[in-house]
Amino acid sequence: MESAEIRRRWLSFFEERGHTVVPSASLIADDPTLLLVPAGMVPFKPYFLGEVKPPAPRVTSVQKCVRTPDIEEVGKTTRHGTFFQMCGNFSFGDYFKEGAITLAWELLTGSVADGGYGLDPERLWITVYLDDDEAEQIWRDKIGVPAERIQRLGKKDNFWSMGVPGPCGPCSEINYDRGPEFGAEGGPAVNDERYVEIWNLVFMQYERGAGDGKEDFPILGDLPSKNIDTGLGLERLAMILQGVQNMYETDTLKVVIDKATELTGVAYGRAHGSDVSLRVVADHVRTSVMLIGDGVTPGNEGRGYVLRRIMRRAIRNMRLLGATGPVVKDLVDVVVDTMGQQYPELATDRKRIESVALAEEAAFLKALKGGTNILDTAVTETKAAGGRVLPGEKAFLLHDTWGFPIDLTLEMAAEQGLSVDEDGFRRLMKEQRERAKADAKAKKTGHADLSAYRAVADDSGTTEFTGYTATEGESTVVGLLVDGVPSPAASEGDEVEVVLDRTPFYAEGGGQLADQGRIRLDSGAVIQVRDVQQPVPGVSVHKGSVQVGEVTVGASAYAVIDTTRRRAIARAHSATHLTHQALRDALGPTAAQAGSENSPGRFRFDFGSPSAVPGTVLTDVEQKINEVLARELDVHAEVMPIDEAKKQGAIAEFGEKYGEQVRVVTIGDFSKELCGGTHVHNTAQLGLVKLLGESSIGSGVRRIEALVGVDAYNFLAREHTVVAQLQELVKGRPEELPEKIAGMLGKLKDAEKEIEKFRAEKVLQAAAGLVESARDVRGVALVTGQVPDGASADDLRKLVLDVRGRIRGGRPAVVALFTTANGRPLTVIATNEAARERGLKAGDLVRTAAKTLGGGGGGKPDVAQGGGQNPEAIGEAVAAVERLVTETA
Repeated sequence: MESAEIRRRWLSFFEERGHTVVPSASLIADDPTLLLVPAGMVPFKPYFLGEVKPPAPRVTSVQKCVRTPDIEEVGKTTRHGTFFQMCGNFSFGDYFKEGAITLAWELLTGSVADGGYGLDPERLWITVYLDDDEAEQIWRDKIGVPAERIQRLGKKDNFWSMGVPGPCGPCSEINYDRGPEFGAEGGPAVNDERYVEIWNLVFMQYERGAGDGKEDFPILGDLPSKNIDTGLGLERLAMILQGVQNMYETDTLKVVIDKATELTGVAYGRAHGSDVSLRVVADHVRTSVMLIGDGVTPGNEGRGYVLRRIMRRAIRNMRLLGATGPVVKDLVDVVVDTMGQQYPELATDRKRIESVALAEEAAFLKALKGGTNILDTAVTETKAAGGRVLPGEKAFLLHDTWGFPIDLTLEMAAEQGLSVDEDGFRRLMKEQRERAKADAKAKKTGHADLSAYRAVADDSGTTEFTGYTATEGESTVVGLLVDGVPSPAASEGDEVEVVLDRTPFYAEGGGQLADQGRIRLDSGAVIQVRDVQQPVPGVSVHKGSVQVGEVTVGASAYAVIDTTRRRAIARAHSATHLTHQALRDALGPTAAQAGSENSPGRFRFDFGSPSAVPGTVLTDVEQKINEVLARELDVHAEVMPIDEAKKQGAIAEFGEKYGEQVRVVTIGDFSKELCGGTHVHNTAQLGLVKLLGESSIGSGVRRIEALVGVDAYNFLAREHTVVAQLQELVKGRPEELPEKIAGMLGKLKDAEKEIEKFRAEKVLQAAAGLVESARDVRGVALVTGQVPDGASADDLRKLVLDVRGRIRGGRPAVVALFTTANGRPLTVIATNEAARERGLKAGDLVRTAAKTLGGGGGGKPDVAQGGGQNPEAIGEAVAAVERLVTETA
């Protein structure tokens, strides 16, 4: 049975039994604590924690997963892999143990003709948690599994939690007996190589507390509802159903091994060393395709580093097998063809996946050739000097110059009998990062030395900017850098920095983001431009990648910007000028610009202000801006001497960054500013400006964020929808909403006070009965009891003091009452003066009780309060208090 069919049957089986099919989530985890999804239940974690309501009471999925902690072991054994698929069925307060067990058995042992997997029931062994009598009874009496094939294991093997406080519970595993050729008999408790776990059923019924490891944590109590979380490893089941020895021989991996054999001429099974390499290639290429398919790209941080590391391990192992040229495309195609049967989006996205993988292969092969020579030389020198440790600076050189991940250097050095000075390597990496942070011009200069850009300016002059009046135009390539190094030519896939003699592309500056677009050469080559910077004055550097063909210095080109983006940014920039002037009109000249960013459809504006801007002032500013839009004022720009700009009252922070000639942008009779950016021609083109609010970003500096044009309209449309919904709920006009909602909240608050008063009175009504229940303990009147759940600490305290006051006659008295609030036990204990004279102090008694409850507490000798984690221990806590009273009195 092929893997795709195993997956299809799983989803079909559970869908027919009332489960909602949930597509696999992306491998990019929606969880700040995870880089990638490592388990099938991760996407359902918010449901189990009660943070989000589940989409249905029963769901099923086949989740893509990636785990890399044991990446060095991949290939060395047949059990380790980085990518796997976890089939799961989940119940949120619906069926529990019997339902999960019955469904699992039916699917595994049901006939193939009826949609099952057709496993022999006699070869299935069951493990349950040590004290889970219920699960064992279901397996034995309901399912009919012989008692001798049911084994009990401890917390380490058969108890599950997320590793943090929260849901947990015992689990039951289904194991398949592969036969005597895989080892001694005796069940999974004896031999997990022969008895392979294929399905784990987790019965989430408890809440756990804090603790370390898989076993050292307390159970705090039962969950409000019992849930089911199961996981079946698709690859393990495929191994059994396909009758092969291990997962590398299953259909989705064996085809990759076969292709690697075809490309290298090395057959699988011929030698251990080559088998290891073939398994690494199969696993890592499949994982790479799945990661790229979900949007991960190779990089030096986070998920990107994981992808780069496994891709480069796969490529290097192909070289070890004898491959001499590019091989990634053939391997990727095999994976897409195979896995595309289960995930059709891989086939749809084939070209992009290939492009990302091929670019990484090309970069690494280039690095591998030079880096291997450097490493071999370093190894030879180290051994000649009698050393056994490769210096950290050599590892850093390999990483910094040749792009060798440290893991690859460690692996290659180990193959030649050397370790690596990792501490030295990481110290140099840290120093490099600190240098990078210190370079405020890092973004402007990219990877190249400034001299490279200055050389272009010296040879060809500065770049003529035509973008004020044109959005496209002819030009010539006068400078070219590939990966930060000057080059006469660049090929498809190269990351380039291109300098043109003239350009319509606006370089980022003055708070305005750079234009994006394309540069087409007469040769047919195309460069996709994603950023434009001016690392040295007057030289516009277009950063992007070669999409098609070859780029050469001196080639004729035609530059075209993304006009939709440009117009949206221009609207935002003009809106920024209007906002600046309106703020100065409202707050005075101290509201001077302190920074801005103009991006498509939105802008932010920073300005000086000693305090927050009142909401009414912000509303007036917004109204004034939109009134200017309605006046349809023309916007024009002119270049003039800086002194003339000053005379005309143009707003600017005049300084060294301005030359003798400056550009002044004027908006009708409303605004005049020094500015080099692009703008609309008339204020009516802005449509609408909506100020979202203002906040502090530092001492004396405030920030306004706003939307412009269609983005502003969409925001107001959403706001209108919300207001309409509120109108329907409260049955009032928009202007009545604040008063009506305030009235409703006031009534709710009054009702809460009445409820609190009623609850307190009800609690105090129990005082007389509690006094009657007082027991004599060595002459001390001892009152103990448990108040109904839900009483607050204040309610409990009032009741304890009331009961103590009702015990008269000068008798020594101790009152110890308990309750459960929000699932946690709470106690308040009080003593009278006669009891304290006999050594009975409330603080001592509370500490004793709280310790029994799994918590702590304290207070004064006359009254004290405590709590804990385990409400089931309240009876024990009462007994502990009574013992201490007996011993002390």
